[in-house]
Amino acid sequence: MKTAQVIIRGHFKIKLILILCVCLGIGSINAQSIETIKGDLLDSQTDHPIPLARVQINNTNISTVSNSDGVFTLKIPSTDVQNFLTITALGYNKRVIKITNLKEAFNSIKLDIAPTILAQVDINTPSNARTLVEKMLTLKNKNYTNNQVIMTGFYRETIKRRNRNASLSEAVVSIYKEPYTSTTTDAITLVKARKQTDYTRLDTVALKLQGGPYSALHTDIIKYSEYVFNESNLDRYDFSFEKSTQINNNLVYVVAFKQKENNDDALYYGKLYIDADSYALTRSAFNLNVENREQATRLFVIKKPRKAIVYPTEASYVIHYKNDNNTWQFAYSNITLAFKVKWKNRLFNTRYTLQSEMAITNWKNNTENSTLKHKDKLKTNAILQNEASGFSEPDFWGKYNIIEPDKSIEYAIDKINKEQKKEQPN
Repeated sequence: MKTAQVIIRGHFKIKLILILCVCLGIGSINAQSIETIKGDLLDSQTDHPIPLARVQINNTNISTVSNSDGVFTLKIPSTDVQNFLTITALGYNKRVIKITNLKEAFNSIKLDIAPTILAQVDINTPSNARTLVEKMLTLKNKNYTNNQVIMTGFYRETIKRRNRNASLSEAVVSIYKEPYTSTTTDAITLVKARKQTDYTRLDTVALKLQGGPYSALHTDIIKYSEYVFNESNLDRYDFSFEKSTQINNNLVYVVAFKQKENNDDALYYGKLYIDADSYALTRSAFNLNVENREQATRLFVIKKPRKAIVYPTEASYVIHYKNDNNTWQFAYSNITLAFKVKWKNRLFNTRYTLQSEMAITNWKNNTENSTLKHKDKLKTNAILQNEASGFSEPDFWGKYNIIEPDKSIEYAIDKINKEQKKEQPN
């Protein structure tokens, strides 16, 4: 089988490879007994699910996030079963629950909407939104950790052709996160991983996400500010205030940003959520402007087959930080990249969507100054290898906390399990 390559890259050191096929077709929980709590988080007024809420064991760094259906699973060391859970979500009052009051099976937990923060109450708001962003960047060294920390994270990566899952990768990783005052890049090592790709669903094009967990990690725009904006390029953007909100019962300023109207470059637009007390960035949701198709394509595509037209139709990013003892730290990221691939001898385009997310589930300060050996470091251009067997093992992840799969991913995993059972000898 001959192959030709379409190599795609993007900001945040994201690289993608499209392969044309001729045929059609560690700061983790110590070894101890654990308890598992499952449930979903719902709006108390509407019963709608609350996605991307943080669920944390009090006075520890053990946490997880709810998925897009509001569902979460948290594995709790036996030493913490008398502890409390704190649940926080954007726009909701935080809720604290004693772990022993939760059911063993499934818990539906409701959160109350936080009261609207009126603009006239924000008496300390800087008069200019750009001034607030400048202050946020200036205080990076004060608000974010100046120590190296070792994080445990869960990473998931999916590839869809149209609306059908064609590839699913998951991994538990250990991250050596460098201080925010350091220019040294972070390092990652794999702890456990599993992957399954159905190349028949990818038709004539097979996609692989090169960089894997690094692509999620590099969305940390405080650590890697050169990828979106920093103090030197703020003149390329307009900033404005939107209605304030709350996170963890604390006032949060919302700043919208977009590129200036006289600038046709492929820049970014979105929102910054800035803590009113510390001026730290607590989260951000933003997109790459792909209207300038030629330039947006150059940001991603390095080379491709002569007869293929490949261009991005969406590039969206979400990043969350968490506050532990008045120190902010990277906590979650989500990337969605959508591409259209059109062959010059075909009538229809094909849409491919690649999504990756990473949640930090535990971390500790690297007080022993331990380092990763070069051979153990995941390369920044690494591709997670196929290891499908784990999808049929209910206890594959063991003691590690993970992000619960969405319904569409659950369906894909179920299909993988069925196929593996067919292949097993009688």
